Amino acid sequence: MNALKSAMDGLKRGLPIVFNRMTVTLLIICFSATGCFLAKVKKEVREYLASTVLVGQISTAFPGKGPIIVAAYARNQGKREVVHYTVLHDFGEYELMVAKGNYYVFAYWDKNSNLIYDAGEPAGQYGDPKMVTAPAGGVIGNINIAIPEKAQNIDVPSGFEISSVKPHKLHSRLAGAIIDLDDELFSEEHGSKGYWEGISFFKEFGGNIYFLEEYDPQKIPILFIHGATGTPKGWKYFVDNIDRTRFQPWFFYYPSGARIQGMSQLLLWKLENLKSKYNFEQLYITAHSMGGLVARSFIMDSSARFPYVKLFVSLATPWGGDGMAEYGVEQSPAVVPCWIDMQPESAFIQSLYRTKMPETISFYMFFGHQGSRNPFRSNNDETIAFSSLLDRRAQSEAKMNYAFNEDHESIIYSKAVLDQYNAIINSFSHPSGGYLKIHFSYNHHFAGERPEPTLILQPIGKKRAEMEIRLSANDNGRILGPFPAGDYLASFGAFTAIGKGYVPVTIENNETNELKYVLTPDNIIYGTLISALQSKDWAAGMPYQENFTIQAITLKGTGIHRKLRLLEGEDVNILDYLIPRADCYYKGNFFFFGLPPGEFDLVIRVQGYKPFAKKCFVKAGIQLDPMLIELTPE
Repeated sequence: MNALKSAMDGLKRGLPIVFNRMTVTLLIICFSATGCFLAKVKKEVREYLASTVLVGQISTAFPGKGPIIVAAYARNQGKREVVHYTVLHDFGEYELMVAKGNYYVFAYWDKNSNLIYDAGEPAGQYGDPKMVTAPAGGVIGNINIAIPEKAQNIDVPSGFEISSVKPHKLHSRLAGAIIDLDDELFSEEHGSKGYWEGISFFKEFGGNIYFLEEYDPQKIPILFIHGATGTPKGWKYFVDNIDRTRFQPWFFYYPSGARIQGMSQLLLWKLENLKSKYNFEQLYITAHSMGGLVARSFIMDSSARFPYVKLFVSLATPWGGDGMAEYGVEQSPAVVPCWIDMQPESAFIQSLYRTKMPETISFYMFFGHQGSRNPFRSNNDETIAFSSLLDRRAQSEAKMNYAFNEDHESIIYSKAVLDQYNAIINSFSHPSGGYLKIHFSYNHHFAGERPEPTLILQPIGKKRAEMEIRLSANDNGRILGPFPAGDYLASFGAFTAIGKGYVPVTIENNETNELKYVLTPDNIIYGTLISALQSKDWAAGMPYQENFTIQAITLKGTGIHRKLRLLEGEDVNILDYLIPRADCYYKGNFFFFGLPPGEFDLVIRVQGYKPFAKKCFVKAGIQLDPMLIELTPE
C-alpha cells in the first residue's frame, strides 16, 4: 500500500504522460494488487469505447444570458431519466455523451441556475419531440434546438429536475467561456482525472476552449494546449509574461487520457464555432508534450477547413511516440486509451506524417536536454527520449529547433524558454496576401435552416493543398483572407445546395476580388458505415470505420436506379467527386446527389455483414439527416 500511495502522490503532482519503465511497472503492480483503482480504470475505458457523442447548436430568440441547460434523457417505464447534461453561457454549440440507446434532447434557459426546469422558463426540444437513436460509438450531429423567448409547451413537464447533485458553480462548456486560471476547474486533481477517468471528466466538465477575457478583434489569439494530466493552469507563467496588449490567450482543456485524434476533432469543432462567432483571421498555437500531437493532428486533418493557423510552437513533444506507452499497452491490465496512439509504430503516429505541414504555417520546436546523457541509455529530457523529441519527420518541417537546459516539465516555467518564445511571437509577421469578397444568395425557399456554404480554393501549379473555408448562411458580402497571392480555382456551394464548380481567380497582395454565387437546393442521401462490433480502436467522438469490402450500395425509386462508384487509395481527392456532385463511396462514407422527391430503397451489401436495407423519403426543400449505419456481422 505504501508503494501505491507513493505512485498516486506522484500522479497528483502532475506526472507527464510518459512514465519511465520503473514507474509503469510500479503502477501496474500496485493497481493489480489493490484491484479497486484498476477496476475503475477498466470501467472507464469500457464506457469510453461504447459512448456516442450527440452534438448540435442551440439558437435563441432572447439575448444571450445563460445559463442554458441542454440535456439528453431516456424514458424508463414512463419516467424521464437524464443521462447527461451540459451548461452553456450563451447560444451556440453543445456536446452530450450517451451510451447506446434511444434518447430525447431538450434545452431551456435556467434563469435561477437551480438545474430544474421551472414554469415560465423558455425552452425548446429537438423535433416534436424526435427520438435520437444512438449506436455504441460515433457521433450524431445536427441535433439543433431553437429556444423561443416565451415559454412554450414541450414534452418535459415544469418542475423536472435535471440533477439532484447541484454543483456550487455551473461552468459553461461553450467555446469562449471566460474563466480565471486559478479556478478550481483547473486543479491538478481534475487534470489527473482527465487522464485516468476520461468519461467521468467529460461528463462533468466536457472539453472546451476557455478565454481569460472578452474577445478582442485587435489582438491575436494564442491557443495553449496542455499535455497529459495537465490543465490550462500550467500555462500561467507564459500567460503572465507575454504582451497581453497584442495577444489574447485561449486554452483547450480536454480529457487527456482519450484517443488523441478524437480530441483533435473536438478541437476543430470548438474552433469552427469560435470562427463563426468572431471571424478571426489568424491563430497561433502553443502546445506542451502530448498537446503537440493533438495540435498536429488537428492541423494535418483540418488545415483545408481551417487555414487560419499561422504559427505553431511545440514544447517537449514526443513526435515519435514513446516505447513506454507500448509497454503499458502490452503489460497493463487496464489500458488508458491515449497509450494506444502513443506507441511509436501506431497508426496514429504514422498518420501525422503522411503529408507535410502546410507552407502557410511557421513551425518551431522547443525541447529540453536536462535528462540522461549516459551513452548506454537513450538521451532524454527526464521523460522523453531525444529520438522522439527530435523525430526527423517533424524536425525536417521546423523553421528552427531550440534546445534548452530544462527537463520535460520545467520547460514551461523557464525564463530562457519564454524569452525565445516572445522573440518569435513578437517578431513574427504573417505572409502578405490578398482577399476575396463573397456575394451569394439562395434562389429557393429552404424548409428549416438554410445550408451553410463552403468556399474551396485550389492552387494552380503549386504543391499546396486546397483551402476549405466554411461560412454561415448569413455571411453574404463577407471579406475572406488573407490568402497567399497566386492563381486558384475557386468553387462555392453547400452540401445540400448546388453553387458553382471551379472557376479561375487570381489573388494579388493587398487586393480584394469579388465573387458572386447563387445556391440551388439539392436533395441528397448520405451517411457513414460503422461496425456493430466493439473494438479497442474506437475513438471517442469519432465513428469507428472498418476496412469494409463493399459488394454494392444501390438506391432505387422514383424512376432511378443507381449503384455507387467505390473509390479506393490514399491518393483519392474526395473533393474531385463531391464538388461535381458525383455519387460515390469512400472510406466508410456514401453519397447520392441530385435526387427527385419520392420514396427510395437503399440497400447496402458488405462482405461478412448482413445486408442493410432502408426506405428513404425525400421531400423538396427538406434535407434528410445524415445516417450512421451500424452493420451487423453475419
